[in-house]
Parts: sequence; C-alpha cells; structure tokens
Amino acid sequence: LNGEGWPKRREAALREIDRLAKRLVGLAEMRSSQPAEIIKPSRADLARFAAKFPYTETPDQAAAIRAVLDDLSSGRTMNRLVCGDVGFGKTEVALRACAAAALCGKQVAVIAPTTVLARQHYETFSRRFAGTGLQVAHLSRMVGAAKAKAAKEGLRSGQVTIVVGTQALASRSVTFANLGLLVIDEEHRFGVKLKLALRNMAPCLHTLSMSATPIPRTLQSALSGIQDVSVLNSPPAKRRPVRTILAAFDPASVRAALLREFRRGGQSFFVVPRIEDIGPVSDQLNRLVPELGVMTAHGEMKGRQLDEVMVGFADGDGDILLSTDIIESGLDVPRANTIIVWRPDRFGLAQLHQLRGRVGRGAMQAAAFLLTEPGVELADGTRARLSTMLALDRLGSGLAISQRDLDLRGAGDLFGEDQAGHMKLIGVGLYEHLLERAVSAAGEGADPNRQLANINVPAKGAFPESYVNEPTVRVGLYARLSRIRSDLDLDAFSEELEDRFGDMPGEVTVLLELTRLRIAASELGVGKVDVGPEAVAITLRNKPLASRWRDRKVLGLEYRNGRVIFRRIEPRVSGIDAVRLALDAIRAVQPKHEV
Repeated sequence: LNGEGWPKRREAALREIDRLAKRLVGLAEMRSSQPAEIIKPSRADLARFAAKFPYTETPDQAAAIRAVLDDLSSGRTMNRLVCGDVGFGKTEVALRACAAAALCGKQVAVIAPTTVLARQHYETFSRRFAGTGLQVAHLSRMVGAAKAKAAKEGLRSGQVTIVVGTQALASRSVTFANLGLLVIDEEHRFGVKLKLALRNMAPCLHTLSMSATPIPRTLQSALSGIQDVSVLNSPPAKRRPVRTILAAFDPASVRAALLREFRRGGQSFFVVPRIEDIGPVSDQLNRLVPELGVMTAHGEMKGRQLDEVMVGFADGDGDILLSTDIIESGLDVPRANTIIVWRPDRFGLAQLHQLRGRVGRGAMQAAAFLLTEPGVELADGTRARLSTMLALDRLGSGLAISQRDLDLRGAGDLFGEDQAGHMKLIGVGLYEHLLERAVSAAGEGADPNRQLANINVPAKGAFPESYVNEPTVRVGLYARLSRIRSDLDLDAFSEELEDRFGDMPGEVTVLLELTRLRIAASELGVGKVDVGPEAVAITLRNKPLASRWRDRKVLGLEYRNGRVIFRRIEPRVSGIDAVRLALDAIRAVQPKHEV
C-alpha cells in the first residue's frame, strides 16, 4: 500500500468512476425531465382487472404496484426495475402496469429472453385480459408465419393492444401504432444494445424492467436516483422454502428421490453443467429409474425442437427433464418439486439460486439436491459457495445470496459499461463505495470525500476470531462498517451480525458504539475527538464555526487553542460515555442545522 502502484490504480479508478457517475446521473436527469403522456386509467376499470388476481397481494407487491402506477401518471418517463426472488409476484406487477396502459388506449410490448417464457407469459396475459376487449398477440419463433404476419399487421393498425414475444419484437418489421409501455422480463439476460433498441421503439417510452436475479442493497443504493427500484421481499402466502441438500452422488439416493416425486404425482429436473454430460447421465438414469420417462433439453438442439420439449414438459409430458442450465430462466412447471444438480461446483451461486427456484411453486414441499462427485474433495472457496445455498434456503434469500456471490466472485459489467477491470484492481466493495459516493456527489453536489469523525478513546472494538472465524469475512465486515454513514444502516448491520453470527460479544458492541458516535459527531461538524483522563477535546471541521465558540462557556464547554474542551467528566466514566456526554453538550448549543 505504501508503494507507487496502488495510489495510481486507485486514482485511475476514481477518475473512471467519476466519469461514469456523471454520465449516469446525466442520463437519469435527461430521462426524468422528458415529458411523457400521463397514463391514468379509471379506478373502476383497474379495480375490475385487479379483481381477477386469485391471490392476496403481498405488502411488497402492493407497494411496487402503487409505485408503478404513480410513475405512469407522473407525466415523466418511467424507468423502473422490479427486482424480486423467483415466484414472488413480479408478473402481477407487470400485469397491472400493462392494464393501466392498455385501458388508456396505449399499446404494450412485453419481451422475454426465451421462447418458452414468452409463451408462458402470453398464456398468462391472454387469460387475464380475456373479456376486456383488448387483443393480446404472440411473436416468437414458435408462432407460425401466418399468425406472425397477422400480429404485425394488428400492431401496425392498432388492433392489437398487447404483444408478448422474444427479441423478435425489436425487428424492423415490427411497427406500432401507439406504443406507450415496454416491459422487459429477466432484464439482465439482454445486452445493452438490444435494450437500447427496444427503448427507442417509441419516443418517451415508459419502461418497466424485471429481474429474478436479486441485487445487493449496496448496489441498489448506488443506483438510487439513476433507476427507480422496487424490491419484492415478502413471500406469497403458503409458499414453503425449498429443502436443500448437499451430498456426494449416490445412485440409491437418486433413485429414491426421483421415485418419491413420481409417486406423489410430480416431475423432476436433473441438471448437468455441460452438454457432454447429457449422454452418460441419461444412460445412468435409464438404468436407475427405467420406469420413468426421461426427456432431454440443451442448447445445441434446434430451436423448434427445444421449444417443443420444454413446453411439453411444462404441460406434463415426461417424468424427468434432463438438461443443462437452459432451464434457469423462467420455466414454470407447477408439478415440478424436485431438482437434482450434478456437479454444483461448476455453477455460480446466482445460477444455483435460479435453478432452485424452478421447483416449489405449489403447496408441496420441494427439494433441491446438490450432488458432488464422489471421493473428490471440494476446494475451500467452492465449499463456502455451496454452504451459502444450505445456509440461505429460506424464502426471499436471493438478496443475501446475491451479496454473498458478489463478495466471493466479484462482479462484471454493472451498467453496460466495462467496469470489471477497475473492480479487479481495487476490489468490489471499494468500487461500490466509491461509485455510490460519486453518484451522490454528481447528483447533489455533495462532497464525496467527507469522512466520519475520528474518535480516540482507550476502549477498542473488534470482530474477534472467536465470533467470526474466517479472516476474509472479518475483513469484509470491517470494510462494510467503515462505509456506514447513518444510524439506520448501522442498526441493519447490527441485526445482520446477530442473524449470521449470534449474540455479539463486548468487543463488537464497543466497535458498533464507536461507529455510532462517529456518525453523531460528523453530523455536528466534528472532525476529531480526543479523550483524556480529565477532559474531552473536540476539533470542529468548520474553522469559522469553531471561532464562534470563543465566547461560549456553557454546559462545561470552553474554546481553547482552536478546540472545544468539555471538562464535566465524572470519576469512573468510561471514554465512550465521556464522548457521548460531550456530544450531547455540543448538540444542546449547536444544532445540526448550524453545521
């Protein structure tokens, strides 16, 4: 750290981050300032549509729906991301947005990354919009030439109100009479250029993006003001978490799991990491469970053939679908309650989480088996990743898994800009922290370099090894704590510590209390606090403000040599309590608004 290389790398990253932050904030301001046609359907019409939803909205769903409807009626172009765990109700949020636009006479385009997911969305939309007089069309390679031609003509004339499809919607042959809303499902699966082309299909186009890949809180914070975000954390009623088992491959156990699912009327997924694994595993499954029908799906199959297999399985054909991770995105098979993943060490955490989300969408208890190669010892990093899946198997654990995956593996291209190089050089945590500060500075004119006050007291806090035994995790916790700037975030961090590691020992309590005092001191304009046996010396950041203390001798405070001195320290008062008393005295005569 004392050499020449690190400061240069950090400086280069800072310049690039500042440039990116200014560009992103500029884009956000441009989008928010663009006027858009107000979309506000009658309450009665929207209520009739909402009444077709057969479930009770979760609190997060209700909040996301309100946010989307507010965006559409604001007169500004909507650019909102709805992020939620698999099966947590993102589609219903999209349906309400589409209903609002369609009921106001606007056309809607819904795009999905795969033909199977597009077909499932088409069926859902057709069912929900039946009886409204609004026509729903489908455009993908699964649609015959005659139907595709009719759908395009309907979009051009305005007869078709809602179209659901794949990236075929971005084709030049597709034109709209009055496009008002674009919905992008599994937004992270599309490239930047394609998303840009989609958003340019109409001027001032409202855009609603959905992602089943959860984003960590830090990244959501960095995105604040750039893209509006709604997070769905609350699980649907009666939804059970998927039981997750990590074990070595055992033929007898595999047979038992597959037969158990078959006997209760369900279906199973068997996922392998490579296409080359399909043949050997298929042979083994035919030997283990000859009484069950095995279907296969992988990326080298012809498009129409792959679609037929996937749709057939979703409709109930076959007992086992043997596939690669091609099933990761959005395949909804209500009867599937068992998934077996062979060689999970070859998948990323986010991939495994998505795969696990393919099962357990009904009332039955679902299970995910992560089967490693027998007799092969897993590397420490791999075991840590897979252990995360076992530890975080509760509903809505996607955000925690996403954060852990980011900590363990790093991140790639966050904003369509090539930022991976800088992340590797300075680390993901520092990159996110610097980006968040730069975005805040670019958007508000704030000082991104403002640090918390230094507090020098005899008491020292720490994350002891007995509490957090992994060195890399301890370092990560120190780094996160150093970036906290509010009591609210500190409370959340404290709750997370107790959830993950149990009751906090004294050293950790002291560490968090010192951070809380540093936050409080900074809010009062304090740069440094030194605690001695008889007094507390306080250095203010603002010199003109400090000079005003020369005539103030109240509550035991006096100004001396450029510092404010607090002398009312009772015997046996701890250093931390002395700082707290001094800050209370400062606060009494210098409110925050004076800082």
